[in-house]
Amino acid sequence: MLETLAVRTEDHAVWLELWQGYLQFYETELTDDVTRYTFDRIVDPASGLEGAIAWQEGRAIGLVHWLTHQATWSRGDYCYLEDLFVSPDARRSGAGRSLIGHVRDWAKDAGCSKVYWLTSETNARARSLYDQVATRSGFIHYQLSL
Repeated sequence: MLETLAVRTEDHAVWLELWQGYLQFYETELTDDVTRYTFDRIVDPASGLEGAIAWQEGRAIGLVHWLTHQATWSRGDYCYLEDLFVSPDARRSGAGRSLIGHVRDWAKDAGCSKVYWLTSETNARARSLYDQVATRSGFIHYQLSL
């Protein structure tokens, strides 16, 4: 049975394993300090950063992180799904869909107007799921590194 639950302090070890898999997938390295800071904010109810883990038969198989922000085009906040990862051996298990659904339900309950996220153009496997559960916006992402 697949279950998606909020990240708890005692989930640090399993969260860290999934987080490292996520960073490896995106060929990214973060310092231990940033990783610890990220986890601490996820489990701090006052931080505004949320997280959940997908569990299957007692094993953590995926994670999702999200936050909300005010918007100029809506009275309700927008919910930004920042990180989504499913272990390679658990893909196509429904975990990705479950994690997105968890965020959608949370955002709806919080009064948000929409949930949105970004992914790599080359992430074809994930995009095949995203095309089923959401509408592609057509916007192109730009950023300024500071």
